[in-house]
Amino acid sequence: MVSGEFFEEMVAMKAGSWTRWQDWAAVVLGVVSILSFLWAQPSTGALWTFLVLGALLVVAGLWSLAMPGSVASEYVHIGLGVLLFISPWVMGFTGLTTATWTAWVIGVLAVVAGAAAVPVATTAHRGLAGSH
Repeated sequence: MVSGEFFEEMVAMKAGSWTRWQDWAAVVLGVVSILSFLWAQPSTGALWTFLVLGALLVVAGLWSLAMPGSVASEYVHIGLGVLLFISPWVMGFTGLTTATWTAWVIGVLAVVAGAAAVPVATTAHRGLAGSH
């Protein structure tokens, strides 16, 4: 048997699910990262960086969309954005201008989307915590 509080919490979570532009932006940025090989002509290291970090960004965005009260997922967006931004230096593809700029732009936009979503996720989290 499902308790009334549990049901109310699930309804509150569903009401805010799948609606935040910041989380959709993270999903789109992840897809763009995955598809960046179409225009960036990356090296093998850059290609794997774009594929792995892009896939993780998609997963984190979907996590945020499904669980709007999850503040941690927004910090994951920020972390992945930072990793994308520094990846040209870490993975050694700064000589590939298009790949480098792609990493920088996607990285900065992922950080901005994550940072913009933190206050909204925090409010949603507090709303869920207050319903107990």
